[in-house]
Amino acid sequence: MTDGLFKGVLVLHFAATWFLLGLIWMVQVVHYPLFNRVGSAEFAGYQAAHANLITLVVGPLMLLELLTAIAILTLWPSSLPVWVGWLGLALVGVIWLTTLLVSVPLHAKLATGFDAQAHALLVTTNWIRTLAWTMRGFLLAWVLYRGF
Repeated sequence: MTDGLFKGVLVLHFAATWFLLGLIWMVQVVHYPLFNRVGSAEFAGYQAAHANLITLVVGPLMLLELLTAIAILTLWPSSLPVWVGWLGLALVGVIWLTTLLVSVPLHAKLATGFDAQAHALLVTTNWIRTLAWTMRGFLLAWVLYRGF
């Protein structure tokens, strides 16, 4: 029973993480770099729309990823090294902390109008989340492979 539940939660967790992984790469390579192409007069409205719409997409999936990461640890099988589960959860923590302490404040600064320094910092610091999600994705691929 526990093995089947672990596998079910793992698949859900894997799907959420890989969706977010694809999304963060698109944001990192395409979306954020193009912020500087929005006209100054339109930027505040664009930034507000971005913040509202991206939250609708990312918020529920990040919450699902966090909750399933915690659930996976409670169901962790003895056949897999437990440090892998803790590393995965630690990477979720890095993502959440970077989002809350770095990305959200930079978006708030951009909400008042385009600021080249805040934009550059947003693009640069977003690599933390991009790399953390990439590491999580490959870590989970290994867990999925080993867990089935």
